[in-house]
Amino acid sequence: MSECSDAQCYEQAFGNLSFERGPRTALAEFGDAMRTNRVVESDCHRIAHTIGSAALARYEGKIATAFSQGASTCWSGYYHGILERAFIGANSRLEMGSIARSVCEDSTVRASTWLAYQCVHGLGHGLMIQGGYDLQLALSICDDLRTDWDRTSCFGGTFMENLSSSYGVRSRWLKDDDLVFPCNSVGDRYEGSCYLLVTSRILQATGYDWEKAARTCAGVERKWVATCFQSYGRDASGFTRQSARRIIRLCALAGHGRADCVYGAARDVTANDAGGDRAAKLCRRVLAGERSRCFNGIGTIIGTLEVSIAGRRAACARFGERDARACLRGAGAAA
Repeated sequence: MSECSDAQCYEQAFGNLSFERGPRTALAEFGDAMRTNRVVESDCHRIAHTIGSAALARYEGKIATAFSQGASTCWSGYYHGILERAFIGANSRLEMGSIARSVCEDSTVRASTWLAYQCVHGLGHGLMIQGGYDLQLALSICDDLRTDWDRTSCFGGTFMENLSSSYGVRSRWLKDDDLVFPCNSVGDRYEGSCYLLVTSRILQATGYDWEKAARTCAGVERKWVATCFQSYGRDASGFTRQSARRIIRLCALAGHGRADCVYGAARDVTANDAGGDRAAKLCRRVLAGERSRCFNGIGTIIGTLEVSIAGRRAACARFGERDARACLRGAGAAA
């Protein structure tokens, strides 16, 4: 590790550590390195993929075991890496579909909505990578999953990989003269999942021109404007590495979409941390009229992290009575 100076070396080194000493050790050292090493921090999602992939190899393909040893560090790249590796050797739609329908069904994975989401969302990434970035193929396999929730979660992973490839591959389902594509052409069934991620594409293509991204969101089909600004908030969280002060500054550029930006950012911070404490600090700094919506956003993620109503109530209670009510509404545990 000490001899590394470039991203590829760090990917291999952390992968080796995960395989040889286990993913928990690798993820702990990775988390420390992210705070002090700019190369690791900038390539964190790809490194996390590699740690997950190596963990699955260590556990001889036992996905539930690999999942149980993971963490959501750097946008859950660890879980995406597991699912990416799970499709290795599947060379037909039939084979990929068979894996997709079975790989997330283990009771250990399904015991937590959070883990189940990471698994089914990761399927979308894996299907795109293994299928050569064939968006229609990946979506059609997601469509074969057993529940609407599974299908929608898989769609999200598919569009995330299409819009922002884990390997730097340019998907043919992108257009330089239409930065909203393919969200504006995939049809009602898939549009919401696509628009919830669309600003990742817009920002990359415009050199992270946040004002232009805000204008683009304001100009999409009316029913998707709010969703686009939630995507903007998600990206504001990621771009600032969850800095409350910088998120608020970027959301201020969103104009009428500011509240949706804050909501999307709160959800992203909570998801990245697998907990709401840091997101609550953001919510306490936003405008008074945005505060309730912000805590509601935290709650929507807590609802996936905590299986029981009691667990959701306990997690939201940490924020104080007023803010807990908004959190509980988001978590689906309001009295």
